[in-house]
Amino acid sequence: MPDPPALQPLYTAEEMRAAEERYPGFPGSAPELMERAGTAVARETLRAFPDARRFAVVCGGGANGGDGRIAARALREAGRDAVETTAVEQADVIVDALFGTGFKGEPRAEAAAAIERINAAGVPVVAVDLPSGVDGSTGEIAGAAVRADLTVTFHGCKLGVAVAPGRFQAGEVVIVDIGLEEGETAAALVLPEILELVPRKRASDNKYSAGSVLIVGGAAGMTGAVCLAAEAAFRADAGYVAVAVPEASLAIVETKLLEPVKLTWAGAFEAAERAGAVALGPGLGRTPESKSLVARALAELEQPVVLDADALHELEPGDWRAPVVLTPHAGELGRLLGETSAWVDAHRLEAARRAAERFGCVCLLKGADTIVASPGERTLVCPVDAPALATAGTGDVLTGILAAYLAKGLEPRLAAAAAATIHGLAARATPATGAIASDVVAALPSIRD
Repeated sequence: MPDPPALQPLYTAEEMRAAEERYPGFPGSAPELMERAGTAVARETLRAFPDARRFAVVCGGGANGGDGRIAARALREAGRDAVETTAVEQADVIVDALFGTGFKGEPRAEAAAAIERINAAGVPVVAVDLPSGVDGSTGEIAGAAVRADLTVTFHGCKLGVAVAPGRFQAGEVVIVDIGLEEGETAAALVLPEILELVPRKRASDNKYSAGSVLIVGGAAGMTGAVCLAAEAAFRADAGYVAVAVPEASLAIVETKLLEPVKLTWAGAFEAAERAGAVALGPGLGRTPESKSLVARALAELEQPVVLDADALHELEPGDWRAPVVLTPHAGELGRLLGETSAWVDAHRLEAARRAAERFGCVCLLKGADTIVASPGERTLVCPVDAPALATAGTGDVLTGILAAYLAKGLEPRLAAAAAATIHGLAARATPATGAIASDVVAALPSIRD
């Protein structure tokens, strides 16, 4: 089944080379491409900084440097003072054309010094194709990297400026057309239009056919997590939501929740028979009883299962009957892979793909660049970029949304991407400061109105 049009290609260095090689007359026609690229950089730079007069263009020795030299010429033709130099201190704007998409690893000492000089100048920086020092195929940064205010990238967005940590170096990303044909890519950026794939309630639906969800969690002291997940599932348009909690938590959840059906863990698997999707983890705890619930669910259930939070603790791969979606943050994913959270933050793309392959299921790695990886399928990057999500409980909200979308019949990879998208959009609709997880829940219906 082909991917929907709500996905925008994200190019690696190899995929960009392939696109260039398909251009008529390449490599003899490469100067045409370079001319278009360089003049586009100058045009976008002047659009962003129309009052700037002095431009320092820092050029490397490769094609990226060639683009920079053409940009400098075009800026001079526009009446600006544009010099190819590493002496950037007197410039109004710096154009970074040191390294392009083919760069990998750590810059050598001379280049690293130039990068540090750019970063220390205290003026706006425009990166040509991507910030120097960022791996264009992964977003990884091994040493010094330019901090750009604007990145002018050619043909299509590069994976390295969509995935952290590279995305945090890029500033505003502008894509310019240089005449290449679109090609196949192993990763794609998720656009808000993906929400059009989520089924809406129809006049013929009943509460079960509109999406029936069971959420298992709510151990003592953590009942808020399962309540947030349940409320989010309803606000994501599920028709029926049940929550299963330990008997000791039942009275608390009965008081807190109005619409969901409440039951104890003892009745969870009977309730699962009526559920279109089951989520385990919000406030689940790490007791032998909670671990056995996860193991039994993976052994017996056939409908989609979301594993979050404590349900991920000490998880091992298995021959699971159900389609499974894991929703870890960096720390949880690090523990699943035997790595540190710092390693995951530095290698997000590799980490998500490793987890998907290891567990044979969809892995949603939370973050400003939420990554959805699935074995043998195109990796999806969701540009969440919502500071309000750095708030306790918002992960439980995502779990509820995802369970609702799975219960509505959306296939797991796209359900995960759609859930991450609306989660981010709802968070952006909350107050700029002081937002809490329930604010995100409350904002969900308005996103699809």
